[in-house]
Amino acid sequence: MNWVQRKIYLYNVTFGLYMLDWWERYLFNTLVVVLLWFLCYNGSRYLMEFGKSVRRLW
Repeated sequence: MNWVQRKIYLYNVTFGLYMLDWWERYLFNTLVVVLLWFLCYNGSRYLMEFGKSVRRLW
């Protein structure tokens, strides 16, 4: 078992995905990816606005 397979196995065991069917696992992983994308996208937009406001104060 190489490093990547071990990390995937650890992810499956940690979140209990090993007991789900393939389509349930796919659905869960899709929701996780969408949530992470949403957080990163909105976080970057917030940081851009925050940076603009900080520059105006200086």
